[in-house]
Amino acid sequence: MNRTRIKQTFAEYTNQYNASDPKIRLKIDHTYRVAALAERIAKTVTDISVDEDLAWTMGMLHDIGRFEQVKRYGTFVDSESIDHAELGITILFEDGLLTQFGDFTPEEQELLKVSIENHNKYKIPEGMSAEKTAYCNILRDADKIDIFRVNCDTPLEDIYNVSTAELKQAAVSDSVKKCFMEKHTVLRSLKHTPVDNLVGHVCLVFELVYPISVQIAKEQGYVDKLMRFASDNPDTNAWLSYMRKHLWNS
Repeated sequence: MNRTRIKQTFAEYTNQYNASDPKIRLKIDHTYRVAALAERIAKTVTDISVDEDLAWTMGMLHDIGRFEQVKRYGTFVDSESIDHAELGITILFEDGLLTQFGDFTPEEQELLKVSIENHNKYKIPEGMSAEKTAYCNILRDADKIDIFRVNCDTPLEDIYNVSTAELKQAAVSDSVKKCFMEKHTVLRSLKHTPVDNLVGHVCLVFELVYPISVQIAKEQGYVDKLMRFASDNPDTNAWLSYMRKHLWNS
């Protein structure tokens, strides 16, 4: 795979969108970081042969749908607009953008497709081959790790489309607390308050597959920073304190 060609094609594609829009800039930067993380994680996989270049390429392509999503709808919230992974599949495979990134074998195309298609799903499908499962998990881990960073570097009000007052006064729903205590991610349908989104993002830790992914998440410190969110709601502050005590030692 020609990384120079892939980077150039990615830059040419994203240049079609408004670079002054913070949402566009955010996803460009996010893409490069996820690609690097996917490659780093792939290097540690020992139970199956993994192509590090392909893992990096998955990271570069995984959020292609985000740019058109922002242009059309002005939001990253899939439930209020469109499934960005499915949109990315349409752009890459049906509209033919993938061919501009390189000449991929049918096997590589299938691995790219299945990993991109499933990177934002609650769970990956059962019954997939070990190879497809590995690539999906690598990309999903890399994406989750950088989501922690995005949630710290970007105002939460912008990410969750709420006012500061709404965010600081919000309480954590019991259903979301239950997900944390049961150590699994939070379905969108269970999130009823703005701060539920924050807790939901922290819960992504429970779905990290590879030990190196957990190590990176700890080292970066963004998860801990999220749990130090200064709420004006005493119950929310108490819950965040509980989370800080139990997340890593659970």
